[in-house]
Amino acid sequence: MIRLRGQLRCMTEDEAATVRQFRPEHERLTREEPGCLAFHISDTDHPLTFEVMETFRDRAAFDAHQTRTRASQWWEATRHILRDFLVEEVAD
Repeated sequence: MIRLRGQLRCMTEDEAATVRQFRPEHERLTREEPGCLAFHISDTDHPLTFEVMETFRDRAAFDAHQTRTRASQWWEATRHILRDFLVEEVAD
């Protein structure tokens, strides 16, 4: 399995509002992808920081997700927001 964990770190409330606006559709589309086992973007105690957790069946499913995401409205709206992510392969 491939797991991504980390944070989206917004610099302004406008950036955080953008994450909140586009998050539901991004989550829905991602969860429908073949090989997606789990996908969550969660609020934190800090209003400008969001926790991200993704799990995909294998590297091919994760790579397909990355490709789809780069062509999405989510990416267009949020690509400038700081991402602090760790991607790792984990045993099933």
